[in-house]
Amino acid sequence: MKDLSTKIEKYHLHKAHPEKLQFEVYDLNRYRKKSGEKAAIAHSHSYYQIIWFFDEGGVHTIDFKDYPIKKNMVLFIPKDHIHAFDTNYSVEGYLIHFNESFFMHNDIDIFLKYNIFNSHKNSCYVIDEETVSVATSYMELIKKELSLRRAFGYEDIIRFSLKSLLIILERIHRSDGNTHLQFSSHYELQFAKYKELIEENYQKSLSVSDYAELLNISSKTLTTITKNIVDKPASQLIAERVILEAKRLLRFTSLQIGEIAFKIGFEDASYFVKYFKRFVGISPKMYRDAV
Repeated sequence: MKDLSTKIEKYHLHKAHPEKLQFEVYDLNRYRKKSGEKAAIAHSHSYYQIIWFFDEGGVHTIDFKDYPIKKNMVLFIPKDHIHAFDTNYSVEGYLIHFNESFFMHNDIDIFLKYNIFNSHKNSCYVIDEETVSVATSYMELIKKELSLRRAFGYEDIIRFSLKSLLIILERIHRSDGNTHLQFSSHYELQFAKYKELIEENYQKSLSVSDYAELLNISSKTLTTITKNIVDKPASQLIAERVILEAKRLLRFTSLQIGEIAFKIGFEDASYFVKYFKRFVGISPKMYRDAV
């Protein structure tokens, strides 16, 4: 196994300055040259990230998947996901960072967050020339408002422009036939809130009934919702998130199996080994040795 640290490096946006605007846009080329080799080492963020690549070439890695970079590819990286740039410092594009507090304000924000930023199968879109034109206009407006910090309403204009940009991109997602979600019923919103609660609590060994109580619904209703939206029982979504974190720690850190078990909420390391094997088919050690 590679020489790994006992932790995955995690970066933050204005953590020491909560009074600042929790949003930033960077020129991707300048950012890569400044970040150097650090950005090519697998790391995570406590904020959301959007990367718009102007040209093809190279690879970007998110968790366990490599994404060949295509012209006008937009990549969505949720907070806490592991990712890494390649060594191409001459890449051109935009890099958008924003914290949870900037994004999360109403129901449509929740929906966008979990349909765009939490789709393991569709972490990126390639946009056509018409969408490039629209997206560019939003980016120019955002950059203009960033130059007018402290002007009346500038933060709201940036937030609404970001949301508009995400809605335009979500339309592409739907037109490609990649989702059946329509946000037309209470189920979609409850499902999104359930995913949010799992993200916040997966290390606490909460049961389906615990999550249902937090949502003020019954366990049966919660399972009906998850079966309706993704054709999976509610318990499977909890297990998938726990296993995902276990795989990350096994692959990207040198932590011992018992330490990993403790970090993701298991008091008994032997039970964690059995749990992992039940869902993955091999033991944590075999998984680590294989990657």
